Amino acid sequence: MNFSDIFRNSFLEAFSHNEVATGEVIVILLSTCVVALYIFGVYRLLTRKTFYSRNFNISLAALAVITAIVILTVQSNIVLSLGMVGALSIVRFRTAIKDPMDLVFLFWAISVGISCGAGMLEIAVSGSLILTVLIFALDRLPMARAAMILVVNAEAGRGQIEQIMELVKKYSRYFKVKSRNMTSGQLDLVVELWVSKEEELTEQLSGLEGVHSVSLMSHDGEVTF
Repeated sequence: MNFSDIFRNSFLEAFSHNEVATGEVIVILLSTCVVALYIFGVYRLLTRKTFYSRNFNISLAALAVITAIVILTVQSNIVLSLGMVGALSIVRFRTAIKDPMDLVFLFWAISVGISCGAGMLEIAVSGSLILTVLIFALDRLPMARAAMILVVNAEAGRGQIEQIMELVKKYSRYFKVKSRNMTSGQLDLVVELWVSKEEELTEQLSGLEGVHSVSLMSHDGEVTF
């Protein structure tokens, strides 16, 4: 028996059976469930004004518990952990992440599962609280005002377009024509703008001769600086 055989046997004997008490497993899983429910509530509260996926939110809570189970299994037997790494390496996730914040919550749930499974509940709790404060603080921080969308339907004519654009210049600090469609003597004009006196602009545009309808809409999408 050479040195490598001795080292391998002593290493496997020392780490192949690291039993975790049943009570400890139950406490760890219950703690993970509590933190997972906290993540569930934060995600629901943060997405109250946007598209909310209930199934994705449930998946976040379940993912934290599943990760904790994997970590507990890895701790109990190092030989089994090597096999689990090989088995998990063939798993491929094809679901597209539409919102970057969803990716943040995915990593949050995984990190909580790892921390709780490793017995580091303090890190999971303190990290979750700090991350919550950071997310909500940055979400409420006023960065820039989103531009509004002006849609005007009127009779087609060069003079008509000039009158509309004069009013747009008068009441807006910034504007950009997004679309100008002319069909059968009708004009459909779409303008992105920053406007402070919304009612006055819509009233002035509606009062122009040949203007059939005026719509001014806000959106929660990307912000134009």
